[in-house]
Amino acid sequence: MSRQEAMEQYCKSMRKGRKEYKSCVLQGRYPYPHALDEFLTEVMTAGQVELGLVEIPLDQVAGTKTQGRQSSFSPDFMPMLDPDTEFALKWMDLCEAHLGDEGIREPIKCYEYLGRFYVQEGNKRVSVLKSYQSPTIPAMVIRMIPIWSAEPEILAYYEFMETYQKTGLYQTRFTRVGSFPKLQAALGYEADQVWTEDQRRAFLSGYSYFQGPFRKAGGGELPITTADALLTWLKVYPFGDLRQLSDAQLLKTIRAVWPDIKSLTEADPITVATEEAEGPEKGLLGRLFRPKAPAHLNVAFFSDHDPETSDWARAHDLGRQYLETVLEDQVTVQHFDRISLGEEADAAIDQAVQAGAQVIFATTPPLIGACRKAAAKYPGLHIFNCSVSMPYAGVRTYYSRLYEAKFITGAVAGAMSRDGAIGYVSNSPIFGVPACINAFALGAQLTNPGARIKVRWSCVEKDPLEALAREGIEIISNQDLPTPDRTRENWGLCQVHEGSFRSLIAPYWHWGSIYVRLARMILGGETPDPAQGKAVNYWWGMGSRAVDILLGDPLPPGIGQLAGILRQGIIDGTVLPFGRPLRDQNGVQRSDGTQPLTTREILHMDWLLDCVEGSIPSFEELLPMARPMVRLQGVYRDQIPPEKEDLIL
Repeated sequence: MSRQEAMEQYCKSMRKGRKEYKSCVLQGRYPYPHALDEFLTEVMTAGQVELGLVEIPLDQVAGTKTQGRQSSFSPDFMPMLDPDTEFALKWMDLCEAHLGDEGIREPIKCYEYLGRFYVQEGNKRVSVLKSYQSPTIPAMVIRMIPIWSAEPEILAYYEFMETYQKTGLYQTRFTRVGSFPKLQAALGYEADQVWTEDQRRAFLSGYSYFQGPFRKAGGGELPITTADALLTWLKVYPFGDLRQLSDAQLLKTIRAVWPDIKSLTEADPITVATEEAEGPEKGLLGRLFRPKAPAHLNVAFFSDHDPETSDWARAHDLGRQYLETVLEDQVTVQHFDRISLGEEADAAIDQAVQAGAQVIFATTPPLIGACRKAAAKYPGLHIFNCSVSMPYAGVRTYYSRLYEAKFITGAVAGAMSRDGAIGYVSNSPIFGVPACINAFALGAQLTNPGARIKVRWSCVEKDPLEALAREGIEIISNQDLPTPDRTRENWGLCQVHEGSFRSLIAPYWHWGSIYVRLARMILGGETPDPAQGKAVNYWWGMGSRAVDILLGDPLPPGIGQLAGILRQGIIDGTVLPFGRPLRDQNGVQRSDGTQPLTTREILHMDWLLDCVEGSIPSFEELLPMARPMVRLQGVYRDQIPPEKEDLIL
């Protein structure tokens, strides 16, 4: 490299540095690299560790150790001094060395704090390599360990320190706790696998290749790491595809999952929409800027079960038939049953789209993987998955607020119980289930203040209903009625009578009402924009007939009348199941009763009231058949180590 070329590189970098300096001054930001000693004190650290020689990412070099040469650089380490200064001459010498046979070999010395590096020796080396957009630089690193706290950034960093022992890479830094085990699973590694040198190189190759298009798409403006974005991308595309795609193709796939990447910047990436807030802005501007509404919809239903043998699949199939009946002239319907997860589900959605499908209803949570892939592949497709609390902006989810009906059945149970001992059979510890148990308990105490609820779990034992009956409990809440036409003796709230079970009252889902409501929203142009980076979860209740109750013949007329009054109160909003003081089993006050719990607090309950006997089972206690659903929808799913085949990495 000639001296003239080194001079040109310096001048180009200097202009860039001075431009960045002026921009910082105008925006009121600090116009130099930050100095670690200016903000880090001994009381903020728990010690330090010498890591030795490490290849560090240059984009994580954030400043200098001391003030020293700060004013010679802009915040991005571009030089700002005139070309005729001694500083500039030394910078050019390094520039020539970098592109010559010798190269820049001597490692810099730096301190690392919270994943960012602060240079003690080698500022100009950092500046030269940054000017050439080099990805890494060798460095002798001393890690400053922060004092532990429950702050999200500190928790994520402590997890990173554990992962560093497996990877030896700073590029695997995430902003959210629990991300690294998901990366291990996405790469096909076991949770405790220590990476080999070949695996490090393979990951860095893919990571570096991903980083360019990610930044081109706008990733540099987001307060997340490249590793965060890559993990989101890996939820849809396999790691092996990275180097098989051209830059343009990779950029296209990144933009396809951009709504989900953008959602990482949200403190809460999920909007739980109730009847009062189900669509986009409903004001004048919202109506003016709605997309053009279709006059007719081609709708496709997908189930991984058979309606002939599965009550769940049959309930949704009846919902499909209801949609066809109510909107006969406005919808055309396809349906795909008994499809296997994975490639068969992907192919079935492709087939439906090729046949003109504009709307997808996937009726079970495990189909969320196929839904995510379809959202990336078909950005204009309306995709719905029957589940709750899924943080994917391209896939909307729907479910019913069953706890409202459970409150009513609890009130009936309290009124019918002679001794206040009431049984409750619950299915799995998934989102919304603790709310159902607690709402039932509050309903029981409404009519029987001394009521005690004994919970047993069908995901733990095979016949909890019989087990409760053997204990002498006469009033038991069993599994809910899947459809109103399936009246069996042991559905819903049961009374033990002469050795058999009589159904008194049963909650049931009305999926058809949900499907009609969602279809009408699309026909009316009321569809949220995935580009906003927020996932929309529709969680509808009795007010929209998403869930209702069915009274049994043995129920006394007066108690049936009470159930009707409570039902209307819930629909009107005058009866709030969680609008009273609440205390959990550990004696912690969850609400003082002055304000009802929020929708999110109800949906994400992971505790039981003090009048409930029994506990939420751990993942290890579950029967094998119950574990996949809890991985997807469990109230503690984020604490379950992911598997390589996990659908929700």
